[in-house]
Amino acid sequence: MAKVEQKKPIVAEIAENIKDAQSVVLVHYSGITVEADTKLRKELREAGITYKVYKNTMMNFAFEGTDCEPLCKHLDGPNAIAISKDDATAPARIISKYAKEAPTMKMLAGIVEGGYYDEKAVNALASVPSREELLGKLLGSIQSPITNLARVLNQIAEAKAE
Repeated sequence: MAKVEQKKPIVAEIAENIKDAQSVVLVHYSGITVEADTKLRKELREAGITYKVYKNTMMNFAFEGTDCEPLCKHLDGPNAIAISKDDATAPARIISKYAKEAPTMKMLAGIVEGGYYDEKAVNALASVPSREELLGKLLGSIQSPITNLARVLNQIAEAKAE
């Protein structure tokens, strides 16, 4: 079997993974210890994120003609991709946590909901809380005035009862 034929399934796998993805983050993974890498992979897997190391040429072929095409210019050196189908900010959040421990590991760029984000923008995206956290904060801010009103009314009732 020709080498090209052996590589086609890998390119197809990458293309299938990035299709309909909420976010794709390209990661330069050098400088991370095996222990930290194992923890990173476990946490990403638990969050429903696909994290794999592929050859740059394979990623280049898979990215051509897709939303991920701008990532091709970053394909140099040891790279991996983190792909999330559900939470757009989860890969950036989790990877940035581990990148603090391994300063040579960094997020190069990403595609979030079809838009290209450079290294600076992906790092800023890492600070955005998850959807559940944001909904919780919204609910808390909605409930706060009602709770305060109930507390004031209760204090007035107690003061009149005395």
